[in-house]
Amino acid sequence: MANRTVYFVSDGTGITAETFGNAILAQFELNVRRVRLPFLDSVDKAHQAVRQINHAAELEGKRPLVFLTVVNDEVLDVFRQHCRGMMLDMFGTFVEPLEAELSLKSNHRVGRFSDASKSKAYNDRIEAINFSLAHDDGQSHRDLEGSDVILVGVSRSGKTPTSLYLAMQYGLKASNYPLIPEDFDRRKLPPALVPHRKKLFGLTIAPERLSEIRNERRPDSRYASLENCRMEVSEAENMMRREGIRWLSTTTKSIEEIATTILQEVRPERLEY
Repeated sequence: MANRTVYFVSDGTGITAETFGNAILAQFELNVRRVRLPFLDSVDKAHQAVRQINHAAELEGKRPLVFLTVVNDEVLDVFRQHCRGMMLDMFGTFVEPLEAELSLKSNHRVGRFSDASKSKAYNDRIEAINFSLAHDDGQSHRDLEGSDVILVGVSRSGKTPTSLYLAMQYGLKASNYPLIPEDFDRRKLPPALVPHRKKLFGLTIAPERLSEIRNERRPDSRYASLENCRMEVSEAENMMRREGIRWLSTTTKSIEEIATTILQEVRPERLEY
């Protein structure tokens, strides 16, 4: 496999450059050394970054790959004139053609929230994260009505990380509610969830994988035993079928795949990007 140094360059956080760049790099069998260069908001900082990139080019004998999301024209000019890496300017690739097509000028905003203190979307996102933390693993039954989505499933099936991802990435108020043996004995949906059936989405997992995860937390316990995991998963899936709850297995899926499926199925009215 080829080896290459990759720089993610931005006058903001660089999250967009890194996300897009990693998605592109995933298409290649490539060993990469990743270097993040965020907050390059002055010409002086730009020159320092260019010297670093050019030095790597000399040492390695290969052009580094440089993913840029830079809106400051003076900073961008430094890279265009002096950088010896292979530059992939994402804003130049997409924003400039859109400006021509829409007959509008971009606001050249640095980052998703250029002034977080005044951004309603940012504050809503923080509120969603706090909500999801407060409603983790059934900690609070209060205000389930305020949830955009309620994840249900056995303990350690992926509910908490998915809830937080939905809150952080999309600003959704995501609750999660564990299904426990008492629920299986009653063979009914927990009463607190009944009024919110339309917001429910189930997560399940292969018993073998669940046992591995639980053994990391509580080794050699009945909670983590394969026999118990098989019972809980089977009962949870049977309950979801009886109650008509949409669900998926998290066994081989990433958080991003899980969240995307949930958004397609539940389609919450309040959705932010």
